Amino acid sequence: MSERMWHLTAADTAPAPVLRALLNHLADTDTWETAPGSSITDKTVTEATRPLTDAGWKHTVDGRWIRWETPQKDAGVQFDAFAAQNPGHYLPTWTLWAGQNPNRPTWAIHASTYTPAALLSHLTGELAEGIGTRQPTKRVPQSAPALPPQTPHPPPAPRRR
Repeated sequence: MSERMWHLTAADTAPAPVLRALLNHLADTDTWETAPGSSITDKTVTEATRPLTDAGWKHTVDGRWIRWETPQKDAGVQFDAFAAQNPGHYLPTWTLWAGQNPNRPTWAIHASTYTPAALLSHLTGELAEGIGTRQPTKRVPQSAPALPPQTPHPPPAPRRR
């Protein structure tokens, strides 16, 4: 049995449009372009995050992480350079998230080192377009329709023996 080339995990709270985009991309394209053992280059990171930069997201470097976040800081992508250079570890190299912050997300998708850059670019594009950050609309419970007024039932007639 061979080792898997790459893996991706999604929280059960990941929005349906993001998961649909993921599944559609997997079905429509060849996702095997990244050879196992090949290192992640600047070009790979640039390709994977181009939709974020095109959308005006800024990136910051914090130790081993490079983070791209929305101006509201309610969604982002985190790249772990340590995990990228040590693919034998089971740390996610990429984390796409929405919520409070990357450590307390409402939902997250984690991707391994050799996840194809084209797939990551597709997912970051969905995130940059706001599809993964939209809050579900809360349904305001409507009050039940009023029942028609009922006429009081007359009391039963007393029985005589």
